[in-house]
Parts: sequence; structure tokens; C-alpha cells
Amino acid sequence: MLSETVDFSSFSTPQGTPAAEPPRVARINGVALNNETEALSSEELRQRACTELLRQAAMQAGLLDAADVAPGDGVISEAASQAIEALLEHELQMPEPSDEACQRHHAAHPARYRTGERVRVRHVLFAVTPGVDVVSLRNRAEACLLDVRCHDGGASEGFGKAARELSNCPSGEEGGELGWLHPSDCAPEFAKELFGHVEVGVLPRLVHSRFGLHVVEVLEREGGAAQPFEAVRGAVAMALRQQTYVTALRQYLQLLAGQAEVVGVELDSADTPLVQ
Repeated sequence: MLSETVDFSSFSTPQGTPAAEPPRVARINGVALNNETEALSSEELRQRACTELLRQAAMQAGLLDAADVAPGDGVISEAASQAIEALLEHELQMPEPSDEACQRHHAAHPARYRTGERVRVRHVLFAVTPGVDVVSLRNRAEACLLDVRCHDGGASEGFGKAARELSNCPSGEEGGELGWLHPSDCAPEFAKELFGHVEVGVLPRLVHSRFGLHVVEVLEREGGAAQPFEAVRGAVAMALRQQTYVTALRQYLQLLAGQAEVVGVELDSADTPLVQ
């Protein structure tokens, strides 16, 4: 799914730009993205908008039958999904990363290509659920972070009490303990904050993931072993391809948004083609 490839939360109004109260029903070129009874987060609405931009572009390219029914619940048809994949394969022309670029990336990010690295952590989860007041949730999470940091860097009793009373994760019953984790055990955005660092103790920032906001304490670290470039060449090349794909897709979506009538959802847009 596209939501697993690109974080559309950055495809939005720049910070500092005041946003007007959106209509109850958002539309792309007149096609409704939601109904008046749905309570969608801004991220969910942007996801639907981006998918609809691509669905309509696939129609215009002759890859999807014009009779394809617009999704009422954000779930596109199988035909639309296949047409979008074909569209992106044609439109997003990306060069293969050079060996030199791969070596530079590996040298700049050695921690990403270590094997055996693991951390023992505990957390307090403030889950983001439909209809939740995100501002209030963040305030509660920040207050919790400040409180546990004041307890001698998250002393066991204070952190465990916060997890049992506040966490929306089943681990709260165990004081927030998640045990030993490897990168593959975590959502990518969560792993990014835990691995490849040297911090031990309560992290001085909230950790954001698809599940919500986390107050995290790293209890122990085991660094693992560094891998030479030749051993991880394929993984490095894949990482660079993914970076290029994400950039190209965002630029293509900006171009489509600039050519579309967008109502009720804030999207970045561009009037002219962008250099990839």
C-alpha cells in the first residue's frame, strides 16, 4: 500500500500557514473523499487525497476504466491498485544508484548496517485513535515525559507507575517493559529512534510511531557488529532506491495536486514539473 511507502503527513500546508476550517466533505476534482459522518484525521484525509489523485491520473493515462467506482471508504478497487502501480512504474523514472553513491551512504550511516544490535526498552504509549484530541494527547505525553525524567532519569518505580496508570499498551501491566528488541521487531519509525544511537536512559523527546506517542527509556544496549560495504551492498542500494522513489513520488503528487481542484484538504502543489 502507498501508506507503507510514503509518509504523506509531510505532504501538507507548511508550518506557519494558517488553515481555514475545511468543508465537511473533501473533494479531488469533484470526487468526494469522505462523508459528513466520518471523523478522519488530517493524515487519513491526505492519504485518501493522494490515492485519489493517482487513481484519476491512471484513468487519464488510459490505464484504468473510466467506469471504475470512486471508493467511499478510502479502499480502492483491485483494478485501480494495479493501474496505479503501472502508472508509477511509467512516470517515476529513477536511475540506479551508483557504486560510489552506495559507498558514500554506507560510510555516512555505519550504524544502519550493523548486525546483532539490540536494545532493552520500556515505554508509555499514548495511542492515537479516531476522534482523539491530538493536542490534549501530546500535552499528556509531554507531562509524562517531564515527570519520569524528574524521577532520577526514570527510576524504576516512577516509570513503572506511569506505564501502569497511563499506557495504552498491554505492556503497561508490566511497567512498560518490552524486553530486548532488534530492529526487525519494531515499526520502522520506532526503530529509527532506538537503533544506531548511544543513548541510555529516558529519551529526551517523545517518539512518534503509527501507534501514537511514546515515552521511551533505553535500559541497556548491545551494539552488534559493523558490516563491511561488500557484505551489505545490496541493502545499501535498496535503501537508496527507496529514498529516490519516495522523493520522486512526492514530487509527482505535488504536480498532480497543482493541476487538480482540491477542496477540503491541504496538499503541497506545484504548477510545473519538478526535477527528480
